[in-house]
Amino acid sequence: MPFLKKLSLVVFVFSFLFQPSLAQKNVKKDIAQAQAFIKSRKNLDKAEQLMRKLLTDSANQHNIKIYVVLTEALRAQYEQGNEKMYLRQKVDTSAIFNLAKRMFDACEQLDSLDMLPDEKGRVKMKYRERNANYLHRYRRNLFNGGLWFIGKQKYPDALTFLGKYYDCHRKPLYTSLHYTPDSVAAYWALFSAYKLGDAHKSLCYGEVARKDSAHLEYTLQYLAEAYYQLKDTAKYVATLHEGFYSYRKSDYFFTHLVDYYNQRGLYHSSLDIVNTALQCQSDNAIMLYAKSNILLNMGQYDECIAVCEGLIAKDSLLSEAYYNAGAAWLNKAFEAEHADMKTAARRKYQEDCHRHALPYMERYRALRPDDKDKWAAALYNIYLNLNMGKQFEEIVSIIRN
Repeated sequence: MPFLKKLSLVVFVFSFLFQPSLAQKNVKKDIAQAQAFIKSRKNLDKAEQLMRKLLTDSANQHNIKIYVVLTEALRAQYEQGNEKMYLRQKVDTSAIFNLAKRMFDACEQLDSLDMLPDEKGRVKMKYRERNANYLHRYRRNLFNGGLWFIGKQKYPDALTFLGKYYDCHRKPLYTSLHYTPDSVAAYWALFSAYKLGDAHKSLCYGEVARKDSAHLEYTLQYLAEAYYQLKDTAKYVATLHEGFYSYRKSDYFFTHLVDYYNQRGLYHSSLDIVNTALQCQSDNAIMLYAKSNILLNMGQYDECIAVCEGLIAKDSLLSEAYYNAGAAWLNKAFEAEHADMKTAARRKYQEDCHRHALPYMERYRALRPDDKDKWAAALYNIYLNLNMGKQFEEIVSIIRN
């Protein structure tokens, strides 16, 4: 029995010593097979698969030879795909773009090993210059791939491709090529991030995207949305102001600024924005309607009515202008309750206000019959104060039902 135990131990030790050698032989065998595929220009996808399988073993992940063969397999596949495109043969566009990305990824991984110091602390870059110059020829296809995926509304892929194209300026592999941050690529990456609702990614590209003057208006919109999503109120408002004063005809910056101030009761600030916008577009119906709303909220009823009448003169179907004018007259009547007036004079004034409000509210009802939550209570008040019995009974029936 002791002899058998010793024999088992010897076999175990022998097996343990033999396994690395066997594993190494398998690595060499797979590398040789992949190289044969590459040389023959056949089964190139299998050559890639063989190398990727080897890299799943942590023991191989610093084997630079595997990465070299992997890049060669990808390069050969990519060149075959380009040749088919040149010959106008049918190709899978998505597959070609993804091949380009995998090729860039593999070369960058190879470069990270190539730049490691040897046992004597020396760094001898063997592959960088060759790979950098080769990839430079095809780098634009990363950008084109990003735009292609945008066209397909595949924004995660688009962001990946545009990000890889953009990031070349900070990758050691491309140092000799002196790339600079590309503002157009940054804009489209920002656009993709915006479509994905990724505020943090949006901000990664925002500052450089600002340099793309052709798309600056949209860049500021997407950045404003990112700041709003991240609840950075100061930067959100600052970006809206920048956009508004740069693009005064843009509805986006105008409406968002006005909404921001109105929601906080900052009507004077909101009115300043509207008046500034109207300097460029004095007859803009959206801006004039916004002004009538603000004036109504500020209690400047006569000014509100004047703006509404101007809007109605230009467009007799603008329902909200009728509502604001009617509401302004009703508010004037309500305020008179607390005015220092004799009773008879106050009643006469209030009756006049209700009489002025009547045609506006009835016209609003005719234009927006389904919005009874807005016109029913107003007409109830008007008919009651003007002693319009028949109309009052009808509106009471509507409210009760």
